[in-house]
Amino acid sequence: MKKRWGGLLTFVLIVLLGLPALGQQQAPAQAPAADSSAQAPAAAPSTPQPLPNPTMTAPLQTAAPPHTFSAGPFGTVAITGVLSGTGLVQNNWVPGDKSTHWDLSNGQIFLQKTSGWFQFYLQGGAYNLPDLGVPFIKTTDTLPQFYGPLPVAYLKLVKGNFNVEIGELPTLIGAEYTFSFENMNVERGILWNQENAVSRGIQVSDTFKKLSLSVSWNDGFYSNVYNWITGTAAYAFNSSNTLSFVGGGNVGTSRASPNFSPATPLAQNNGQIYNIMYTYSHESWTITPYWQYTHVPANTSIGIPESGSTNGGAVLLNYNFKHGISMAVRPEYITSTGSATDPFALNLLSYGAGSNAFAFTVTPTYQKAGFFLRGDVSVVDARSFTPGSVFGPLGQKGTQTRGVVEAGFMF
Repeated sequence: MKKRWGGLLTFVLIVLLGLPALGQQQAPAQAPAADSSAQAPAAAPSTPQPLPNPTMTAPLQTAAPPHTFSAGPFGTVAITGVLSGTGLVQNNWVPGDKSTHWDLSNGQIFLQKTSGWFQFYLQGGAYNLPDLGVPFIKTTDTLPQFYGPLPVAYLKLVKGNFNVEIGELPTLIGAEYTFSFENMNVERGILWNQENAVSRGIQVSDTFKKLSLSVSWNDGFYSNVYNWITGTAAYAFNSSNTLSFVGGGNVGTSRASPNFSPATPLAQNNGQIYNIMYTYSHESWTITPYWQYTHVPANTSIGIPESGSTNGGAVLLNYNFKHGISMAVRPEYITSTGSATDPFALNLLSYGAGSNAFAFTVTPTYQKAGFFLRGDVSVVDARSFTPGSVFGPLGQKGTQTRGVVEAGFMF
């Protein structure tokens, strides 16, 4: 494997150094930056620009300027971080879970180099991944079961708008990010349960005026088997409106994770997933409706006798009031194929084959400088479920209500 990555990196370096400049580097789906090579009068130092990572959506934002230091041959490196804790209360918890939880939700540091042809990003520390409709997993259990203490780490080779990223990469799939502080809501939604979050591999991206393209070869649901291909195409009509098409899937076969990690579900890791997302962001409003479809083909060699699919949609909405106060709302619906009477049907939602679910989350947020305080009030309503597979001590309850509070600092 080391020889494969070493040869691949050498090839990428040769390609990058041989490519003609395509323009100044810019984030996807944004207006082109000014050409820094043009001669211009010296200007007074400007306010530090926001760092590109970690990627965040409204309402939280990094308020403090990044701390920078010289890293010798690597040049100037910026360091930021987040420290937050969470409390959760719920009804109809399942065996092995409990009615309340208190835990560290984020204790992470971000190191990044964002200039020059050689760049990198390192994200390390502690975290948990609270998620609607499934039992809560403690932070001390999340790290060994999911992505470890360095969940995102990659080097980035840049030539104009063109770039290549190699390492542990955030997924291109879905409208919600992996970590709580990155999203409108504290907990991820029921559509997120069908998506991968972090993959190891290589990603190539380019921007052509209003069109941004990315394609990645990776290990899907963190399987360490490199047979997934994902891609995205985003068209920015203007600074407020963007339409994105996202898709990916396993082009081979991946067997069950040897340690049965929840990060690598067998069915989803051998399937395909597609999104259509539209984002409107203007002044106080951010609205992202999106549709999601997944399909898992039959494969008896790995214990999947019948194919299955899910179909769902959600709307992510946030409005910023004055004085650092905002409100986010997330309605969602997802349905799955199959029947509870078919013993071979896939149970993709965990509520039984052929089940469906509706979820609704409201999240008020307050942020002042680096401090933030917010809370989720959510309900999940599962229908057409298989008795014994939903909520409550006997798995017979179709609904679960939660309240979550998260508070912390971004620095």
